[in-house]
Amino acid sequence: MANSRAALGVGIIAVGVLLLLGKLGVFGNIGGVLWPFFLLVPGIALHVLYFARILPVGVLVPGGILTVYALLFFYCGIFGWDSLSYLWPVFPLGVAVGLYELYVFGHERGVLIAALILTSISVIFLAINLIFTIGIYLVAAALIVGGIYLLKSRSSSRMW
Repeated sequence: MANSRAALGVGIIAVGVLLLLGKLGVFGNIGGVLWPFFLLVPGIALHVLYFARILPVGVLVPGGILTVYALLFFYCGIFGWDSLSYLWPVFPLGVAVGLYELYVFGHERGVLIAALILTSISVIFLAINLIFTIGIYLVAAALIVGGIYLLKSRSSSRMW
């Protein structure tokens, strides 16, 4: 009887501490960054269950998708969700990863073409987004280098 009262007391204290920490915003900050674990854990679990020969090869497709999306969401949670405006091509890339795993481990020939098409689309759009995102910096750097070159060549052409 005394043990059950002690366990109940510890449980009530733990609930109180959790409520207090929740009101202080501790879980909101942690949960805002760590929630992609709810996608990563099932994605990795599907891979583990396939390689343990418990589930069929088809589970690699959602496993690959969940894993890639979880990594994308971790990145966005850490570096800001505005980065999703140029990382959106990762969504079809997640499907491509799952299909490629199905090709490699399931020896399904038809899915390789789909995986390559989705990968190509993703890489093309990621490159376009990269060019438009950092393109102005490249133009500015080229102008600075060109200006320095003109100043150097003008001063070296003068003989004092």
